[in-house]
Amino acid sequence: MTYLALVAGLALLLAGGDLLVRGAVALAARMGLSPLLIGLTIVGFGTSMPELVTSLNAAFAGAPGIALGNVVGSNIANIGLILGLAALIAPIAVARGDFRRDALWLGLATLAALALAQLGHVGRGAGAALLVGMAGYLVWAYLSDRRKPAQAKAPEAAQPHPQNPALATLLVLGGIAATVLGAHLLVGAAITLARGWQVPEAVIGLTLVAVGTSLPELATSVMAAWRRQGAVAFGNVVGSNIFNLLGILGATALVHPLDVPAGIAAVDVWVMLGATAALIAAAVTGWRITRGEGGVLLVLYAGYIAAMALRGGV
Repeated sequence: MTYLALVAGLALLLAGGDLLVRGAVALAARMGLSPLLIGLTIVGFGTSMPELVTSLNAAFAGAPGIALGNVVGSNIANIGLILGLAALIAPIAVARGDFRRDALWLGLATLAALALAQLGHVGRGAGAALLVGMAGYLVWAYLSDRRKPAQAKAPEAAQPHPQNPALATLLVLGGIAATVLGAHLLVGAAITLARGWQVPEAVIGLTLVAVGTSLPELATSVMAAWRRQGAVAFGNVVGSNIFNLLGILGATALVHPLDVPAGIAAVDVWVMLGATAALIAAAVTGWRITRGEGGVLLVLYAGYIAAMALRGGV
C-alpha cells in the first residue's frame, strides 16, 4: 500500500501540475503578459504548487528533513535535470535585460537560504522576511514587464489553451486540488519508506520527493523546449527556484518553524549554490544555454544523485 500511495501521489502531482499550468497560462495570456513573465510567475509558481503543499505537509508531520530537502533538492533538480534536459532538446536563448534582474533575485534568495541553513533554524521572522522578498520580486518583475514595448511581449509560438476564462479557472482549481491530495499521499509514503529503509528523511526529501514534486516543471519545460518556446522553459526554472526559496521556504517557516538537518546545512545547500552559479554562468556566456551545457548539467546532476544514494546507504 505504501508503494501504491507513492505512485498515486506522484501521478496526482503530475496531473494536477498540468491542469494548473494550462489554466494559469490561459489566464495570464488574457492579461497581456509576456511569455518570459508567464514562465517566471504564473507557470513557474504554478508548477511549484506541489513543492509548497508537500513542504507544508511535511513540516506539520514533524519531518523537517523532507520539508527542507524538498525545497533544496527541487532547486538542484530544476537546474541539473530539468534545465539540462530542456537545453539538450533545443538550445535556449536568454534575454540579457530580464535575466540581469532575475539572476540578482535568484542569487540573493540562494544566499539567504544558505545563511539560514548555517544558522541551523528557520524561524517565523525569517519566513516573513522571505515572503516580503517574494512580494518585492513579483512587483519588480511585473512593473519591468509592463514597461516593455508590445512587440517585445509577443509569444514565441502559438500556445493552445482554453479561451474561456471560467474553464481556465476550473483548471486552476482542479490542479490545486489534485496537487494537495497528491502531496499528502507522497509525504506519507516517503516518511514510511524513509523509516522502513532506515534512510535519513533529508535524503528522501532531497531525491525522491524533490524529483517527484518537480515533475510538473519537467513536463512544462520539456514541452516548451520541444515547441521552441525557450523563454517559457527558462523562466519556468528560474521562477520556480525563486518561489521555492522565498515563497515556499518562507511560508513553511512562517506557519511551522524548521530546524535544519546537519547534512543539508553541510552539503546540500552548497550544492544548490554551485548549481545556481552554474546556471548563471551558462546563461551569461553567449546569452544562450547550449546542448553541450545542458549535457554537462545532466551529468553533474546524475553525479549528485549517485552521491545521495551512497550517503543514504541505498
